[in-house]
Amino acid sequence: MSRLILALDVLDREKALEIARKTAEHLHAIKIGWPLVMNAGMGIVSEISEHSRVICDFKVADIPNTTRLIVKTAKKYGASGIIVHSFVGRDSVRAAIEEAQGMDVFVVTEMSHPGALDFMQENAEKMVKIAREEGARGIIAPATRPERLREIRKIAGDMLILSPGVGAQGGKARTAIEAGADYIIVGRSIYNASDPENAVLRILSEIE
Repeated sequence: MSRLILALDVLDREKALEIARKTAEHLHAIKIGWPLVMNAGMGIVSEISEHSRVICDFKVADIPNTTRLIVKTAKKYGASGIIVHSFVGRDSVRAAIEEAQGMDVFVVTEMSHPGALDFMQENAEKMVKIAREEGARGIIAPATRPERLREIRKIAGDMLILSPGVGAQGGKARTAIEAGADYIIVGRSIYNASDPENAVLRILSEIE
């Protein structure tokens, strides 16, 4: 079982599909965000779903009704998971989970960039508890700060932890796994590589 998720943050549809075809067999899932969807349309979710599980990294941060509509649309196009924010409140997280109906919901608790220290870190534990109490499938916590991963794992219980920031942001794959991550998320180190499949295999060897 692969513990690697590819963050496919390219803009070009054909490039995205090419990388997906070359790497999917080695991945747990492919994460797609707004940059690709805005350029290629929501249909790209369906297209990549033919090769891999797709997690829509839409970081939904809205009122419950709008959250439901976004989750419903992601599901319509074949996504297997969606990422939402919890700082907007428990009711919005609950709306996402209720609408998902079998599609996994992952809740952001602390992001991997330095700016997360400004506001997110001091509230991360509260956001983990909301995610756990509302029944989310998992949470997002940073590979760039393994000491935080360890603390978040203590609160998360048996929820999955998806951990971004490996590679270009400085996080280490093996360190993140040892700190409590179930899956690591890697983007630029794979999709900017001259041989994306070889880059995936290299990261997997580090995890193992």
